[in-house]
Amino acid sequence: VLASCARSTSAAAGGGGATGGGAPPKPMRILILGGTGFIGPYQVRYAVARGHQVTIFTRGRRQPELPAAVEHLEGDRNGKLDALKGRRWDAVIDNSATNPDWVRQSAQLLKDAADRYMYVSSTGVYYPYRTAPIDETVAPLLELIDPNDGSAKFGVAKAKSEREAQLAFGDRAVVVRPHYIVGPGDTTDRFPYWPVRVAAGGEVMVPGRRTDPVQFIDARDLAEWMVRLVEQRRSGVYNAAGPRETLTMERFVNAVRDAVGSSATFTWVDDYDFLEKQQVMDATPWVILKGDLLGMTSIKFDRALATGLTFRPLADTVRDTLAWWQTVPEARRAKPRWEIQPDKEAAVLAAWKNREAGSGKR
Repeated sequence: VLASCARSTSAAAGGGGATGGGAPPKPMRILILGGTGFIGPYQVRYAVARGHQVTIFTRGRRQPELPAAVEHLEGDRNGKLDALKGRRWDAVIDNSATNPDWVRQSAQLLKDAADRYMYVSSTGVYYPYRTAPIDETVAPLLELIDPNDGSAKFGVAKAKSEREAQLAFGDRAVVVRPHYIVGPGDTTDRFPYWPVRVAAGGEVMVPGRRTDPVQFIDARDLAEWMVRLVEQRRSGVYNAAGPRETLTMERFVNAVRDAVGSSATFTWVDDYDFLEKQQVMDATPWVILKGDLLGMTSIKFDRALATGLTFRPLADTVRDTLAWWQTVPEARRAKPRWEIQPDKEAAVLAAWKNREAGSGKR
């Protein structure tokens, strides 16, 4: 179902799909480290559709629907790289590493066996996001300040991984820093919350201010643009976020409601202090914009736009995500890892209404 969903939407993506990016300069041999997770299958299908020879390197644990022409190599990023030895590729796309040592091993092994090495990092390298806006000139932290801060640990690990790719490949390294990656095949239950919850109708609690900006990128748009970056023999660092124009949380939830044809009503809980006390700090793509998260949704991505990043309509992303969600295993749908669980939503709404009633606003 995921594969058919990808095929059905790519042609209308306004730049996505096998033909939307123009003809590739020549067929390439592309090695994808990973290729079976979230963005990998989209990269594989798009690259094959554009005439490239694709090899994936995985542990062989997942078997997504991929074109028959794809070569499968098995191994492990943790030192078991023998299947990669003695081969050559035009480009490597590294989707699967957050451990800097893994990136060091693969990048050092392949530095004389490939022309380009693309490392998929994250805008998480900018954490703490204490300025806004944030572009690629902002230097990521390479040393951990607070070992108990999970966001800091992730950001530093990604930043160190970027550095390993750059040390091995120099100006032949490409670093892509995506924001929240969303769409069909999402391996988290973060973004799917909104299409599913709004489609269910009723009173929906929406945290944050109506004007709070939100950012994310459809996995298909990201994957296809990355393949085109490889074709263009680009190098350097690129933030990858969207949509093209600033999107507020109010416009986002209204767009979700329109896309799924829901009659849901929204109750806005816009007091940050109240939300903190209720322990509602994020509801992807929204985050509370203060302190270490101040600039998290003010990431600039002009460099990506200049190299051809395109965006399908938000309504397509929402509808495709909702349709895909109905195909995931029942066990996952029965107990989704929502950032706002039903009991949490009910409790926050009740507390908010009591607060409003006590202040005479209702």
